[in-house]
Amino acid sequence: MAHKKVNLPQKTCPVCQRPFTWRKKWEKDWDNVVYCSERCRRSKKGE
Repeated sequence: MAHKKVNLPQKTCPVCQRPFTWRKKWEKDWDNVVYCSERCRRSKKGE
């Protein structure tokens, strides 16, 4: 039985301006997640 992935929190990446949703690996640190990927985190041109 699969669960639906609806109503997950979303943020917008400041580098690529794309929305990204909550992931299980970010569960304990969601408030500190800023970038959608490692690639965007490394470039940081949006800040």
